Amino acid sequence: MAGVWVFGENRELTLELLGIGKSLAAEMGTTLSAFLAGDREQAKDYISHGADEILFLPPLQEGQSLDAFIPVIAGEASKADPDILLFAASMRGKDLAARVAAKLDSGLCGGCVAIRFERASKTFEAERLAYGGAAVQKVTFTTKPAIAAIPPKTFQPAKEESGREGRVRELPAAPPSTARVVEKKAKERKATNLPDARVVVCAGRGFDKKEDLSLVTELARALGGEVGCTRPISEELHWLPEELCIGLSGISVKPELYIGLGVSGQIQHMTGIRGAKVVAAVNKDENAPIFGASDLGIVGNLYDVVPKILEELKKTP
Repeated sequence: MAGVWVFGENRELTLELLGIGKSLAAEMGTTLSAFLAGDREQAKDYISHGADEILFLPPLQEGQSLDAFIPVIAGEASKADPDILLFAASMRGKDLAARVAAKLDSGLCGGCVAIRFERASKTFEAERLAYGGAAVQKVTFTTKPAIAAIPPKTFQPAKEESGREGRVRELPAAPPSTARVVEKKAKERKATNLPDARVVVCAGRGFDKKEDLSLVTELARALGGEVGCTRPISEELHWLPEELCIGLSGISVKPELYIGLGVSGQIQHMTGIRGAKVVAAVNKDENAPIFGASDLGIVGNLYDVVPKILEELKKTP
């Protein structure tokens, strides 16, 4: 048996993997299987979104973490011999992918932003960012199964198709694990829809003090968008929560409009907005790198420019 297998921690991540998984399976002329942990009723949903087979992982026992699934996934892969395993590169997913790869003595390509099947050589090729996003590295898989960890929001979710049928195969229960969850503490986070926002207004180091970030909030509100920031704002100055940090060390966004206010445009940040349709920038330094990647740019002091933009927006019916 061969095929394309995908593992996502939740529905959103799994549908994104099913999106690229369907393309690969169609190109190869093979089947697409999705791991499902938890609610068995969700199997119908995954099948309607492209899965031919659901690999059902029985619920974990109290105190078990996702690590307990590693021997189950690796054991099933050893028997079924899939061509490729795709993991969502979430914090937990990256760890699972690496440990499953080690168990299968196979190679892992993390942070894949593109992946394709080469018919002539019957191999998989992937692309990932290197040198802080300054270059794209091409990787060829030489082991089977190929294993790739794909960052969230890299591919479009699979679309639902009515009338699809598939099968559900129940896997063995996870064996007792030496690692157990003894306590869970919720991390305080600011509610935000930044990854899915149509408009993102980003605060950069050009702001003099924290109170001035009200300009960012006001502009984002006027445009029906969300607020983001660069690493210095969240990690160094702690003016905004770290979950709003956009870039290589933060999250990636794909808005229809991105506006950088006082953002210099270092490659580590620009990596996070590669998918933006329109990039606009306001910066007093005419040589700021962000202008080289912008569709629209204003050279000027953001403290003068943003109030004027807000004035004009208020005039718009």
